Amino acid sequence: MNDTIDTIGKHSIRDRNPSTVGTAVTRLAPRGDRPLRVLSEGDWRHWEENGYVVIEGAVPRATVEGIGDLIWEFEGMDRTDPATWYPPEKSRLRRTELSYNAGMVELYHHQLLWDARQSPRVHGAFADLWGTEELWVSIDRVNLNLPPEPGFEFKSFMHFDYDPDGEADSVQGVLSIGDQVDPEVGGFVCIPELFRHYARWRARQPDDWDWYRPDVTGLPRVAVPLRKGDLLIFNSRLCHGIRQNISRDKVRMAQYIAMLPAREEDAAAREWRIRCWRERMAPQGYSLHGAAHGSRYDAAQLTPLGERLLGLASWRN
Repeated sequence: MNDTIDTIGKHSIRDRNPSTVGTAVTRLAPRGDRPLRVLSEGDWRHWEENGYVVIEGAVPRATVEGIGDLIWEFEGMDRTDPATWYPPEKSRLRRTELSYNAGMVELYHHQLLWDARQSPRVHGAFADLWGTEELWVSIDRVNLNLPPEPGFEFKSFMHFDYDPDGEADSVQGVLSIGDQVDPEVGGFVCIPELFRHYARWRARQPDDWDWYRPDVTGLPRVAVPLRKGDLLIFNSRLCHGIRQNISRDKVRMAQYIAMLPAREEDAAAREWRIRCWRERMAPQGYSLHGAAHGSRYDAAQLTPLGERLLGLASWRN
């Protein structure tokens, strides 16, 4: 059972989706003189200064449009009929569960989702940031952020998903399934100024500060516009959140994709990942609710790159 929206905090995060967790020695790569696969030099400078980078056209348009259709189908909604967008049970959950309030959808496995995960351009971008091609991809869900229904109160807040004082580096990623250039649609928002001056800001925080719900009053927030198929990658030390969709009839859709250095020596982690893919299991962890009917889709076919990103094949062969 997850804590309610009003009581949630760093104490609530007792376990996580295993596919999104690195190790204490996980480190992002310095620029050095190595060639970049996907990022430009300007992208790299933006990444270092602001804590995020946008990879344009990271996933083919046909795949992204297919994912959009899939989300509507999975949720049992008609995109042309807003009367179908607010079934009573989902409306109830949006009032009490933070993940539903923010638009999370418990869909993890489908050929199209894996096609996005095994996109060479997506892999190349993460390989640039980690300094290695030997990565594992996260097995994560999607987002459908609807216009507000009557009586709805949006309660998402600016946060860190990981303790920014922790030793390990981590990254997160958001693939835009539809254009997010209209401010009314909502979308990703962050505080690059805090990323740049974190140590100075942190020194002013109380000893018992809550990194999951930090007080960032007065700090400028930057909304990041995205086009369909763009991939936003951000450093987990970047304070971020989701802006509310305040439009009348538009939706915000996204798929969460990240990659971390592969841990091929961890047999238990590798076996869990393979089983998760093969049996279409929903990961367990904080704020995850499982997919009651996610296994109705067949196991995805993987490319040779996808097999390595899952852990089914070794990067060393």
